[in-house]
Amino acid sequence: MAPKTQITESFSSGVASNLQTYVYRLIDPRNGETFYVGKGKHNRVFSHIRGEQNIGGDDLNNKMRRIRDIRMAGFDVAHVIHRHGMTNKTALEVEGALIDAYPGLENIAGGNSNHDRGTMHAEEIERRYAARPAVFKHRAVLISVNRSSTERTSLYEATRYAWKVSLPRVREAEVVLATIRGMIVGAFVADDWMEATTENFPNRSEDNQPGRYGFVGSEASKKVQRMYIGKRVPDRFRKRGAANPIKYTWRR
Repeated sequence: MAPKTQITESFSSGVASNLQTYVYRLIDPRNGETFYVGKGKHNRVFSHIRGEQNIGGDDLNNKMRRIRDIRMAGFDVAHVIHRHGMTNKTALEVEGALIDAYPGLENIAGGNSNHDRGTMHAEEIERRYAARPAVFKHRAVLISVNRSSTERTSLYEATRYAWKVSLPRVREAEVVLATIRGMIVGAFVADDWMEATTENFPNRSEDNQPGRYGFVGSEASKKVQRMYIGKRVPDRFRKRGAANPIKYTWRR
């Protein structure tokens, strides 16, 4: 019988220093599925397992819950260093590309600039850069929506829930504009913004997120939709490297 493979749970100091900044994947050995992509230095890749061991009950997020399920089933999470020896800037680009390449990840945040420069078909590239930039006649909140989320639910549901926002500020907005890859694809009017809890959003009880906010509302008027949908987000709102999916078009 072949000896059991030794599982590495930390790098020796010499190895860690040679890696510099790296991008890694966490893989579920039960089905070979990549469920998390991250970047880091030293022993960052192993920190998720240590975190899972120190968190209990309802405090587990989806990633930690996945790790716990793997370990309780008698398996070990597979840690793969996808690329190493990089600067932080290069690692951000590699991480972002991998997050796009593996759908269904447990990552809470998207990759660096994925909402603006992520995976697109050639036709999308043509439409985006040929489109006229929007001219904002309203106080608009721009929300970058993950395209994959619109495949699971309506654009309204994907846009309205759940975000880290300035509550006083979003309540000043006259319109909420959904964007995908720098293009405005939807326009909504928020009647109210509320904390993203089961009490406020009973139809999203499986996705309770205190500290984040969502809105209840409806589609904007046809006139407002014609003003914005199909237009390109102006360059000044698409700062290279920006990861925040929320943009405000007016100044306080």
